[in-house]
Amino acid sequence: MTIEWVCKHHSDLGIQQLYAILQLRAEVFVIEQQCFYQDIDGQDLEGETCHLMAWDEDRLVAYLRLLDPEMQGGDVVIGRVVTSPAARGQGLGHEMMEQALKQAQKRWPDMPIYLSAQAHLQGYYGRYGFVVAGEEYVEDGIAHIGMRRS
Repeated sequence: MTIEWVCKHHSDLGIQQLYAILQLRAEVFVIEQQCFYQDIDGQDLEGETCHLMAWDEDRLVAYLRLLDPEMQGGDVVIGRVVTSPAARGQGLGHEMMEQALKQAQKRWPDMPIYLSAQAHLQGYYGRYGFVVAGEEYVEDGIAHIGMRRS
């Protein structure tokens, strides 16, 4: 697998890229995890929001979005973190977090970064300097916890 990492401002996304993003998010969050929610929430195209994508040739294999801190109360918010079922177990998640932190620093230097982690992934995100910020809560039947990296 040869991965090409691409991070684009929402206004630079092509139709095929946006389609692939929405398709992967639906495949994992709605079908696999059975979370029936409004994934297309209006934030994908807001402000300076950017989309980090991992492409294996013409296939999107991993994705996350970086929400504009001005629209999010001062934190860069990492969300919709997803890896294709076919590409799991190859370290893409770690590569993606490293890429996300680089992009956040490049675009919004020294801004705190927030994410809503599935509770069982606290240790995973902790490796990247995230610490618990708030109480555990249940969203779509899955325990989550807010985490921040200053």
